[in-house]
Amino acid sequence: MVGSPYQAAYDYWVDACQRSILSFDVLRERGNQYLAHNASKTPNVLTFGTELIRDGRTLPSPVNYLLVRIRPPEGVRVDVSKPPFIVVDPRAGHGPGIGGMKQDSEIGVALAAGHPCYFVGFLPEPVPGQTIEDVCRAEAAFIEEVASLHPESDGKPVIIANCQAGWQIMMMAAMRPELAGPIMLAGSPLSYWAGVRGKNPMRYLGGVLGGTWLTALTGDRGHGIFDGANLVANFESLNLANTYWEKAYNLYSNVDNEAERFLEFETWWGSPVLLNAEEMQWIADNLFVGNKLATGQLHASDGLRIDLRNIRSPIIVFCSLGDNITPPQQALGWITDLYDHEREVVANGQTIVYTLHQTIGHLGIFVSGKVANKEHGEFAACMEMINVLPPGLYEAVITEVELGMEHPELIQGKYLFRLEARTLDHIRALGANTPEDDLLFATAARVSESALGLYRTLAGPAVRALATEQGADLQRRLHPNRLRFALFSDENPAMRPVKSLAEQARADRRPVSSDNPFLQMERMASEQIASWLDLCGRTRDAWMESFFLNTYGSPVLQAAIGLGPQVPLTPRRIERDLAREATEARLRAELGAQFEHGGPAEAALRALIYVRLPSGSVDERGFAMIQAVRAAQPADRRLSLSQLKDVLRTQYLLVRLDEQRAIRAIPKLLPPEQAPRRVALEALRRVLGATGALDPEGRRRLEEIEPLFGVETPSATRKEPAHA
Repeated sequence: MVGSPYQAAYDYWVDACQRSILSFDVLRERGNQYLAHNASKTPNVLTFGTELIRDGRTLPSPVNYLLVRIRPPEGVRVDVSKPPFIVVDPRAGHGPGIGGMKQDSEIGVALAAGHPCYFVGFLPEPVPGQTIEDVCRAEAAFIEEVASLHPESDGKPVIIANCQAGWQIMMMAAMRPELAGPIMLAGSPLSYWAGVRGKNPMRYLGGVLGGTWLTALTGDRGHGIFDGANLVANFESLNLANTYWEKAYNLYSNVDNEAERFLEFETWWGSPVLLNAEEMQWIADNLFVGNKLATGQLHASDGLRIDLRNIRSPIIVFCSLGDNITPPQQALGWITDLYDHEREVVANGQTIVYTLHQTIGHLGIFVSGKVANKEHGEFAACMEMINVLPPGLYEAVITEVELGMEHPELIQGKYLFRLEARTLDHIRALGANTPEDDLLFATAARVSESALGLYRTLAGPAVRALATEQGADLQRRLHPNRLRFALFSDENPAMRPVKSLAEQARADRRPVSSDNPFLQMERMASEQIASWLDLCGRTRDAWMESFFLNTYGSPVLQAAIGLGPQVPLTPRRIERDLAREATEARLRAELGAQFEHGGPAEAALRALIYVRLPSGSVDERGFAMIQAVRAAQPADRRLSLSQLKDVLRTQYLLVRLDEQRAIRAIPKLLPPEQAPRRVALEALRRVLGATGALDPEGRRRLEEIEPLFGVETPSATRKEPAHA
């Protein structure tokens, strides 16, 4: 009888059976896809056409990395005068291509903004003997190659480094600071001990496992190879509910609409790559447990210290409060590791921009279409603005364009990109380790060194002697993160009837009504299962934190490894560099001689900085007006973007050094003729007016500046400069 409980039960039973068959068919397709994908010599999930430019295996120190050129899709045109973009994907267990897996991606928005685009990926197997330093040097060679292909570009290549690729690129830039343009770090950890108690449990993992001896054991059992599937399993363990229930249930409950998205993502998720055991051991010892990058304790093979303060490129950090793999503290904590005050950032000439998403998870930073179209799209569109930004610490604020906003014609798209000056206290407010916390992690690192030494002395030789290539290969094939894909493929005879059953189910598909009581009970049960798994995960995380704090907080253990009470409880800081300090002192002395050097362009930019400095904010409208003014200049007198960057930096430092001396010198920068003075003043007004009316302090400063240009102007114009 229609509407009876029996009918509802029958309808639900038919729908549940069909969904089960269709879900198994999707898993069958996933398995076949997995086998085909991994059979490729150069598997990746890029949706764009590519052209091989450089094979890392041909370099003097060969590596398994590749540089390819991205072919723009039909209808997309690139501007060869714009700096090329290079997207570098992480080798953190998964295969390459996440930065360009779909049109709405990092690569897609860079192409849409008119930039030539390149991609750095890697092969599934490493070159025997390759090291992390070899990889960094290969990336430097790739950047040189791209720069040589674009001599007409007005700027150095822009680098987008995802997750683990971020620290590799930062190491490369510290060793070769002259190569790269702006560097964007997307979800990249650099300060590995940083975090907040009660959150970020992954930072405790090395200590809970007793150090990195297990990494060495895994590499030895793998016959010198570390299986990236183990890293994937670590990521999956962070969210038990999603890994063991929600992802599968989401497919099952929405199988009519979810299959395509599920298969697209699983192609990337189910293609673990391999690392040399030496590479993984270096990462675990020096970064995850040792935290040696931001504290300046790493050295290249030639003795060069890898000091992140050497980087001259603008650094953009994109992180999220919803990221439990690279929380904001790990993405941004390196800044407070290097500097005590934002004045030091300016004095060192570094430009650092960060943006903080409120909710997106780690993978969403790279794969979310919404994030690509908003954050990545705005960064791509405004990268030239960031590139000319004076040194300092800024936060990028991206907001929707509001009705009535001044000069909307100067805004690209539907978002306004604004940069606001920040202090290191803004970074510290996100959460930072206390000296006591740092001592706990230092204790764990010291214990890790001891445990690793014991393993290598006592057990390592025996494990290596027993390991064989055949055994290691079988071990990798049986890893759950591979086996669960292969088992559902057509290679399993039990799966062969599924295809025909799925065809019948689709032909007679009868989805149940959403108000069916049995479907509602199913969803309630699903929520309860997910909640229980979440509770298990939170309980495990709380136990891990408690174990870590109690174990490595033991005064006895700390004293036993030489970190007792006699050691001052001060944060680990990068050591002073006398050569750097001497160079900075010399540059400051040279800067003092620049107050009266320059011409109308320097005068206008100095005045612009002076007027805007108190607001601590700039947005894309002002830069768009600067570009318009620059484009209107005769070609022989037009500043290139590189020249504009140098002039802005110098004028900014002069104003910061001595405001009054800097503005008093403006008349000496101007020629005696009225015409160029008037042009410079008019350009200043146009740029200031691009963002709307000035605040009272800005108006006061402009009124102070205008007479210095020595141009007769109507008083009415001077009263309303912001609308000129």
